[in-house]
Amino acid sequence: MIARLAGKVAEKGADHVVLDVGGVGYLVHLSAVSLASLPPQGGDAALRTFTNVRQDAIELYGFATEDEEAVFRALIDVKGVGPRAAQNILSGIDARELAQAVAGGDVARLTKVPGVGKKTAERLVVELKEKLALLARAAGPGRAKPGAGVLEQLRQALVNLGYKPPQADAAADALRDEAEGKKLDELLREALKRLRG
Repeated sequence: MIARLAGKVAEKGADHVVLDVGGVGYLVHLSAVSLASLPPQGGDAALRTFTNVRQDAIELYGFATEDEEAVFRALIDVKGVGPRAAQNILSGIDARELAQAVAGGDVARLTKVPGVGKKTAERLVVELKEKLALLARAAGPGRAKPGAGVLEQLRQALVNLGYKPPQADAAADALRDEAEGKKLDELLREALKRLRG
């Protein structure tokens, strides 16, 4: 099983990246959140991975964070949720936000995620409430961080430009350390550069 890959970003697709590791290109399926956090083509990247072995294929699913990997692994344990569905769910909601919604029994929030109907949302709450409780507690209530105001403006600007909320969130989070003292237009240019790869 391949648990981690580190190499150069060779190509980016809508839901995957090709990571060049020592001259071998690994196609890794990613959520929109993880994809947005990667550097542009030619940049160095490291991903945690899950190897899915099927009768007709071996697929790699990648994660930018431990939290996302933990939630993905919990999701695929739910009846009727396979790796591709789990990845789609994580493209529609941040891993910690999903954990909080499940732990809080917030079926209404879960049904807003593309591809999650009421029955699936209820199943996620019943089957994952205890598993994701620790992660939900770690996420805790949102706390204001340095540069939070301009980051929220950046997130909104990216959504207005047509990016999905999870992509906008990931791009804003990636620039959190650089946000203090910077203007929105500077951060927006940097975020767009990263998102376009």
